Amino acid sequence: MTTTEAPPKNPQPYRPSPARQVLAFLRNTWRGLTSMRTALVLLFLLALAALPGALLPQRRLNAPKVDQYISAHGWWGSLLDKLEFYDVYSSVWFSAIYLLLMISLVGCLTPRSFEYLKQMRAKPVLTPRNLARMPHHRIARTARTPETIREDVRKQLSGWRRIEREEDGGGFSVSAERGYLRETGNLLFHFGMLGLIIFFALGKLYSYEGQVIVQANGGQFCNSGIYNYDSFEAGLRIDGTDLDPFCVKVNDFTARYTATNQADYYHSHIEYQSGEDLQTGTWKPYDLEVNEPLRTAGDRVYLLGNGYSPQFTVTFPNGEKRTQNTQWMFTDPSTMLSEGATKFDQPGVTDEVQRRTKQLAITGLFAPSSFIHGGVLTSTGPQLNNPMVAVDVLRGDLGLDAGRGQSVFSVDQSRVEDGRLKRVARKNLAVGQELTLDDGTKVRFDGVNKWVNLQVSHDPTQGYVLGFAIVMFAGLGASLLVKRRRVWVRVRPGKDEGASTVIEVAGLARTDQAGYGEEFQRISERLVTGRKGS
Repeated sequence: MTTTEAPPKNPQPYRPSPARQVLAFLRNTWRGLTSMRTALVLLFLLALAALPGALLPQRRLNAPKVDQYISAHGWWGSLLDKLEFYDVYSSVWFSAIYLLLMISLVGCLTPRSFEYLKQMRAKPVLTPRNLARMPHHRIARTARTPETIREDVRKQLSGWRRIEREEDGGGFSVSAERGYLRETGNLLFHFGMLGLIIFFALGKLYSYEGQVIVQANGGQFCNSGIYNYDSFEAGLRIDGTDLDPFCVKVNDFTARYTATNQADYYHSHIEYQSGEDLQTGTWKPYDLEVNEPLRTAGDRVYLLGNGYSPQFTVTFPNGEKRTQNTQWMFTDPSTMLSEGATKFDQPGVTDEVQRRTKQLAITGLFAPSSFIHGGVLTSTGPQLNNPMVAVDVLRGDLGLDAGRGQSVFSVDQSRVEDGRLKRVARKNLAVGQELTLDDGTKVRFDGVNKWVNLQVSHDPTQGYVLGFAIVMFAGLGASLLVKRRRVWVRVRPGKDEGASTVIEVAGLARTDQAGYGEEFQRISERLVTGRKGS
């Protein structure tokens, strides 16, 4: 008598070790991250994350506008600031999506590339035993010999990847395939996207961009340091000490406007030096226009905008004269009504305390096409037709020696409020007119000059970004337009002497069948009849 032990009542389930659990979690996470579906989701999230950068003001481009937006929207504006919505492209969450997308693409494309190489080296599949089961099929008899048909098949399918196999009974079969460029285009698209992401990120490391205002009457600018710029944004690997050296001289500026005072044409005759020209002092001419930048020394110089610089001459009580030509910033782009501050330090005063009480600032409005209504000056257009200024002359301590930078377009309002700057005159002046202050100082409006706003951009990866963008679109076109399809041909000689040869043709579309029916009809007709064609 044999006995059998009963199984345990409560079998213990299998529990992998903690190390195996961690490895399984990492493996599954990696598989999910490197799937094409995840890459597409991350690409969509990247596009979605970039929307705030287009809809909200960005601190990198316009910090004062960001401050205004926060003040106008209260707690909501402050919350967006804490979430880095005003610095989208340098935020932690945008960088995380960017990095995950790059990792996903690398992990997705690596195995696909090896699989693609394996498929390219593989031979077309064997001819199926029953071709009648294929979506496209045709069978016919012909008086041509099998060898004649073999030569015709080779000619008709010359552009296809094909392989011939001998079959029993003296027949043969041909297996042909076409459309491998579809997968090539797919890989090119994704590699182009990956390259675009990588070089765009590298561009943020090694690029810089600065803006500067230059007087359009022979004013010069040299790219010798960041101190020459009015604003400068540098990449993470740029410290401003190794900029590409070149100089630009702005000789004049011409603007043309439509009947509605919209800018229609900007043009500036400039000269520039770079490379050996800096040693020889040679200036080369260039016509600078909007969207037609000067490209020199690896940088691009763009013409962004323009404005006016009222010129004033101050005659001090001791007879000394000082002339200043300072740019004023327009407040209305359609009429170029501008405001600013032209500042003077009285010469000949050696006492520091006394000197700080006699500094002058000419502030107010400039109208290129003046119109006075009720004593208020305004402008009817951006053209220089009867220019005038409405000036407030301030005297006192401008804070020029305070050791703190201040705007070239305005005075420190706190000094006006606490009485260190006082208004001593107000008047509307046409060109050539002057006003006299209580101490005998005379202020004359001499005329107006023009200034241009130049932007200097440096991006060593720009060519690579363009190249990968072209690769992306070329790959996308190939993946959408090229179709993978297969054709099989089987030829069997007649069993009896003089019997006709049987030729059988079948086709299969590997992707979308749309349009392949007509192509198969053309191919099969040529193979059956032996007519020439491709």
